[in-house]
Amino acid sequence: MATRTKTAAAETDTILSAIGARTIPELDGVHEVWPRGERLAAVRDAAAAYKVRFKEQGIVRAVKSVDVAAAPYPVKYAFHDAVSVPTLPLISMINRMIVIQYDDWNGTPRTLVFEPTMPEGSAEAPFYSNLQALMDKVPGAKLIEKLMLEYYNEPDEVLAQLGLTPADIDFCTFDHLHVQDPRMILGSTATIPGETAPREPLFGDAKMLVHTRELATLQSLHPMQWAWYVEDGLEGVDLEKFVTFDGDIELGPGIALLWTPGHTDGNHSLVINTPDGVWVSSENGISLDNWQPELSKIPGVRRYHEQFGREVCPNANTLEDSLDQYDSMIKEKTLADPCKDDPRWLQILPSTELAPWKRFWPVVPTYLHGGIDYGQIKAGL
Repeated sequence: MATRTKTAAAETDTILSAIGARTIPELDGVHEVWPRGERLAAVRDAAAAYKVRFKEQGIVRAVKSVDVAAAPYPVKYAFHDAVSVPTLPLISMINRMIVIQYDDWNGTPRTLVFEPTMPEGSAEAPFYSNLQALMDKVPGAKLIEKLMLEYYNEPDEVLAQLGLTPADIDFCTFDHLHVQDPRMILGSTATIPGETAPREPLFGDAKMLVHTRELATLQSLHPMQWAWYVEDGLEGVDLEKFVTFDGDIELGPGIALLWTPGHTDGNHSLVINTPDGVWVSSENGISLDNWQPELSKIPGVRRYHEQFGREVCPNANTLEDSLDQYDSMIKEKTLADPCKDDPRWLQILPSTELAPWKRFWPVVPTYLHGGIDYGQIKAGL
């Protein structure tokens, strides 16, 4: 199994030590095992081994999710072309922001914001700007927008609801940077076109945790990636506000960011331990149906599982490496515990989740967690 060089390992350890985090040796090198069948087995075995230690280390202080906005998404991407019924070509997905409070490995209380999506930033990504231009030409487009779009809370409003201020936030992160504009989170010395002044940081002095490959992607886009990233999203942003890492890291007892490549090169998933066991959140799928297609009632998804013998049905808008994404979803399934309310289903909370709206039947989630809430989020940690 390949491992990091001593120099790279030392650099990573120094960066992580500064934020009270550390690497996860059980998972080191598993995504480099060859051939691919052996890689999948290595990922599964390593995740199972790590889960034992992860659960023994403790739980987070508190966690709370809040819905931000719902936006349209093509059905063909959502389930890897598996859906086989006449239906609308678009469904809606709900962006969800999660606030987690935990103690780092130095014993320092920390507050992390996961997925603080800014809807106006997402609209700048070429995929959504092109979709909006197309919809504007369609008769009755405003009615379609009402069916697809819904706004719940801006990230700063979520903080206020939870009794927090920007100064309470230590870190923020996204599982990947598709349709995200870092300028709107970290601030910028350059003015975004159409605005009158540079953006101030949304979360004060908070740093953004990002996989080195994800940040590098945004700095140098390939044409096959271009449509899903905000191309000027780093203009005027102080790169010192990023904390970069490689591979898998644990931020403290009960919380980890696992490298889950495939959907993007630098994709990572949030894993947290709670009184009800381990939860995982990512956008490798948009509903539990993606991770557990054998239980799905969405027409075509269970057939996809049966015909191809696949354990998962990936969210497939960007198949940068479909085999890697498959392995990553197995990694997530292995870490997640069964749901207390219905043990058939795993505690996987899509960071952007298929809306359970009857208007899109039969493409609605077979089972829905709808959010996560443990402990009490507190200011002033």
